[in-house]
Amino acid sequence: MGFTIGGIREMRSGSRRRVRTTECTAVAEYTGLWGWDVVPGARAAGGRCSCGDPGCTAPGAHPLGFAEPVPAGAGLDEATRAWSRVPGAAILLPVGRSFDVIEVAEAAGRRALVRLERMGLPLGPVCATPTGRAQFFVAPGAAAELPELLYRMGWDDADLDLHCLGPGAHLTAPPSDLGGLGPVRWLRPPTLDTAGAPPQARLLLGTLAYICHRTHF
Repeated sequence: MGFTIGGIREMRSGSRRRVRTTECTAVAEYTGLWGWDVVPGARAAGGRCSCGDPGCTAPGAHPLGFAEPVPAGAGLDEATRAWSRVPGAAILLPVGRSFDVIEVAEAAGRRALVRLERMGLPLGPVCATPTGRAQFFVAPGAAAELPELLYRMGWDDADLDLHCLGPGAHLTAPPSDLGGLGPVRWLRPPTLDTAGAPPQARLLLGTLAYICHRTHF
């Protein structure tokens, strides 16, 4: 069965070619420049997931089971060949390999980002989703360490809108659409220095937790 989305069929051929070119370039940048694996993902249109399962619990926000990942190190030619087999697929990044992710409300994330930059603390890439979330890339292992880190900092019993994504999770990456709600975008794009060595979660967690607590109340 081919990979199709109703909305994509209605696009003009020129627009389709531009979208494919943009997506292939982004995939090649993630694999070849930043050294991340990329997984082709489902997309959603009109509330329906392109996977074809009417009971899908994560429409437009999960990997395509039949599609092969594009490995870290792949260049533009390899990325283009891979994406030509899944036209319209979303770009997903597997979490837990090169990075984990601390996720907070976007408003809190923006405030924390300003404060962290003023403090001169090391920062990795940061995404913003159309669902109003900010996603901070941190060193792998953060998801497992988070409860202990929060306990040590005295935030273990606080009502915080702060979560960590680790192994098994997938992040929808710019410029892909998340669940038919709109594109994911960078608040702080990756660089050669930060893509392969995101900061340890403990360096950011105190500020993120404090801002989340202040924003909540």
